[in-house]
Amino acid sequence: METNVKRVVLQGSERSVMTGAQAVGTVPEDERFEITVRLRAKKALEPRSTTNVEADVLPKQRHYLTREELAAQHGADPQDLARLTSFAHDYGLVVVESSLERRSVVLSGMAGDFSKAFGTKFEHYEHDEGEYRGRTGGLTIPKELDGIVEGVFGLDDRPQAKPKFQHNGIHPMANNQVSYTPINLAQVYNFPSGLDGSGQCIALIELGGGYRTADLKTYFKKLGLPKPNVKSVRVDGGRNHPTTADSADGEVMLDIEVVAAVAPKARIVVYFAPNTTQGFLDAITKAVHDTVNKPTIISISWGAAESDWTVQAMQQYTQAFQAAAAVGISVFCAAGDNGSSDNVNDGLPHVDFPASSPYAVGCGGTRLVASGSKISSETVWNEGPNSATGGGVSGFFPVPTYQGSVNIPASANPKGGKGRGVPDVCGDADPATGYQVRVDGQDMVFGGTSAVAPLWAGLTALLNQKLGTPVGFINPLIYGSLAGKGLFNDITNGNNGAYSAATGWDACTGWGSPIGSKVLTALGG
Repeated sequence: METNVKRVVLQGSERSVMTGAQAVGTVPEDERFEITVRLRAKKALEPRSTTNVEADVLPKQRHYLTREELAAQHGADPQDLARLTSFAHDYGLVVVESSLERRSVVLSGMAGDFSKAFGTKFEHYEHDEGEYRGRTGGLTIPKELDGIVEGVFGLDDRPQAKPKFQHNGIHPMANNQVSYTPINLAQVYNFPSGLDGSGQCIALIELGGGYRTADLKTYFKKLGLPKPNVKSVRVDGGRNHPTTADSADGEVMLDIEVVAAVAPKARIVVYFAPNTTQGFLDAITKAVHDTVNKPTIISISWGAAESDWTVQAMQQYTQAFQAAAAVGISVFCAAGDNGSSDNVNDGLPHVDFPASSPYAVGCGGTRLVASGSKISSETVWNEGPNSATGGGVSGFFPVPTYQGSVNIPASANPKGGKGRGVPDVCGDADPATGYQVRVDGQDMVFGGTSAVAPLWAGLTALLNQKLGTPVGFINPLIYGSLAGKGLFNDITNGNNGAYSAATGWDACTGWGSPIGSKVLTALGG
């Protein structure tokens, strides 16, 4: 490629070395891999658009786009795709796949060609979990692509996220723990009766692990329910690959078992992808734009502290969630299991992304003790810094319009400041008051905010079924006209480290845990 091409920095692409990693050698120039490039939308989705899906409007009064309308109005421009294709050809890269609706282009090439194309160098790094191909600093692109290319993912393939579950051992109950089936919790949280999720499709995003059909048969037979309708979708080479109970299998099985116990007739589609920024993003956009399975709910139990993400990643994931809102998809994300530090050892508070995205419903955790179907006590889950609900104040996203009326505390970091408050809602998450699950032939008790996201996803499937229309993006409602209407069990005791529970919304448990039947009534059901 000629050397006189004027280049610009791709804003938000800066990367640093993974904490604790050591460079062990340069990546060979002939090492081949694939990346995903995100293009701009021909017309950006505007907040509080004419479709009113981001406004404080009841679901039946909203006007969701179809996926086809979303693609036609807000997909990538074919001319932008042509420019990127020409750029790829100039640098010896091959377009493997392109999707105007997902605004995504997959390029294949060798490390040496990618290095020239994006102005970067690659090293192999070793860290506690293995090895990854990495880069540092920002990327550059030809000036003619400035504003057209919004993100480049996959050049660096470090493990990006962690599953947000914890387990408290194998049955029989250890450590005097209390445990519940998801059906028990649906009763405790007063989920509406007479509904089973019929007609609904729930998407689960998984970045590793897998499920075993035999386990699902055994588990649901014990609950007196039919084996759920589960389908897997491969993304970027990811697949259903179960191994052992202490692996990511625990996340996959927890997610499936919780949503299917709460909404047994809902279809469950599991999008398996590699645990990289590229795989995670591609799985999300695949689910949002899936015209075959058409999920109306996405549950995500993987994440990492905001400081572990590039700016371009947080922006592109958030744009994908905004697209989800436009078509009526509710997105629930676990808020983290390591208290206000979110597993970052710098002595500062952090919040977990993607739960901190303003278009996600962040799901925090509680310690729940119930007697029968009645709550005896419910407090902030905090068994120590490595076993406590995430939550706090975003250091990246400003306060969303819908959170303008709640008292978000100043960030507890030295710089202070206000930002998006996390979480929005909560549910039982303490492993000591955990969920009875079956993973790889073992009956176990799991906790973590990983369980809360699918619990809310299952509830939303019931709400969608009864309403006859998707709930969609619920945050503007629960912070708006439905605030103070008694839809939640308000958690007022406890803390997650830097932040404390309070009456109303707080940065540990959001508005509180659900009173399902009241949520349904308030939404017009």
